[in-house]
Amino acid sequence: MNERPLTDVPRTVLFTLLIAFSLQLAGKALQPPPRAQASDLDSTPSRIVLQLAGFGDTVPVAKLLMLHLQAFDLQGANQIAYRQLDYDRLSDWLERILELDPTGQYPLHAASRIYAEVQDQNRQRKMLDFVYNSFFADPDRRWRWLAHAAVIAKHQLKDLPLARRYAAAIQQHARGKDVPLWARQMEAFILEDMDELESAKIMIGGFIASGQVSEAGELRFLEDRLKEIELRLQTQKKKR
Repeated sequence: MNERPLTDVPRTVLFTLLIAFSLQLAGKALQPPPRAQASDLDSTPSRIVLQLAGFGDTVPVAKLLMLHLQAFDLQGANQIAYRQLDYDRLSDWLERILELDPTGQYPLHAASRIYAEVQDQNRQRKMLDFVYNSFFADPDRRWRWLAHAAVIAKHQLKDLPLARRYAAAIQQHARGKDVPLWARQMEAFILEDMDELESAKIMIGGFIASGQVSEAGELRFLEDRLKEIELRLQTQKKKR
């Protein structure tokens, strides 16, 4: 059976759906704080329902969904701990919101700087994976959230290979003029932390030789790091 296009649906029906959906979200968001429960986070509405609710303009719907999602953790003095949320379902919500508003940055901000800050490594990893998987759709604008994910992986999870994976993605895919050089250099410094000194040496040397570094202070910093790595390599060779 063929589906009817959205244009065939009477505008009165669309308007009724939009009002009903908005009232449902607003009603939940305005409930008294003590009634909010982490377990109340529903499955994400289907994309077609959300398109109907927004008359084809999905950006306002995305913002409504983000407000609805935050109703489960913004409860004033009675905040629900983020670790109580179902992070698989949370990832689905964030992904759907990004689908509706691909240029929006707040879902990635929330994932990397709010939901990934819980003291629960399994939940942290789920949020970092969400940021990583979302990065590739728009690397030149989403790099900052993946850079923060790399920092969390390195300092909180103590998972250097994971941090390197995130940093390598930035180095390889974020090529826009607004992507700072330090973000593309993260992998080299993580390699140094992993004691993969030869690889770090090659990468830092490549940055210097490429002419990408024009600021004198930054160039001097890289040259000093390169000298330190060479000294460490010499020390290692003497111990063998």
